[in-house]
Amino acid sequence: MQTERLTADNAGLERAVELLRAGETVAIPTETVYGLAADACNGQAVARIYAAKDRPSFNPLIAHLPSIDAARKIAYLPPQAEKLAQDFWPGALTLVLPLLESASVSPLVTAGLNTIGLRIPANPVAHDLLSRFDGPLAAPSANASGRISPTSAKHVLDRDGGLDGRIAAVLDAGICPVGVESTIIGWIDGRATLLRHGGIPRESIEASLGQELAIANALSDKPNAPGQLLSHYAPRATLRLNAHAANQGETYIDFAAPGPLSLSPTGDLTEAAAKLFDILRQADHFGRPIAVAPIPESGLGAAINDRLRRAAAPRP
Repeated sequence: MQTERLTADNAGLERAVELLRAGETVAIPTETVYGLAADACNGQAVARIYAAKDRPSFNPLIAHLPSIDAARKIAYLPPQAEKLAQDFWPGALTLVLPLLESASVSPLVTAGLNTIGLRIPANPVAHDLLSRFDGPLAAPSANASGRISPTSAKHVLDRDGGLDGRIAAVLDAGICPVGVESTIIGWIDGRATLLRHGGIPRESIEASLGQELAIANALSDKPNAPGQLLSHYAPRATLRLNAHAANQGETYIDFAAPGPLSLSPTGDLTEAAAKLFDILRQADHFGRPIAVAPIPESGLGAAINDRLRRAAAPRP
């Protein structure tokens, strides 16, 4: 298969919609990372996502939608979910909600669960595409399963962990400004629960709800939402975290200090999140073990550290 590279104009969007309606997979931009999209109501199309990524079928997918009204046709939004949707959609927030019996979403999207992860992306190109397609698109990150997530079309097509030749097309809309995947919130035993750290800090969600979130098991081999696998977002090299300096033979990723591979010379966590996956890719190209400076756990630092811990976890 030859992967088409589409521009984010009317012709490119129309071609992307044509491919998606034909049951093909198209990598699309969002504000978080590029997602590998397919018609969420077409089981064969969704199966192509799993095949292209070599993704385990027990790992559920997120369905992307153009509006809250579209979400209400697929899942039940309890009052807290409605509040979060009003406050953070469109945006880097996924809500795991009870699936309606009337929903026509393929069971492959939910991995057989009775819940579904829904998100309305803020990226204008993604929103335009979803409005034109007029249906839910399943879209995990557009990379080989477990590898570094893509924040540009170039990353999607990278020979190392990319999908060139395995998907129909990539819709190129430049660099993703957030740079880490969406925050995921679900409800366990009726309590709002943080299932994955992401592009919206935990503190912002707690302020919206007026209560603290419960925290799900940080590392899991039986996920009830995407991004919970023990080993994920991984470069080929091994990672050593909270390193104040590089050991001999290591490539060093710095933070709050200047350097060729600094996540943010000024200690800006927003900048660090946006650059994380690209810096990991650059470091991996040296072919040496990687050491990473300590990152504060507050705000977006929690999402950055979550990705780094999974990237450093033992590989299956």
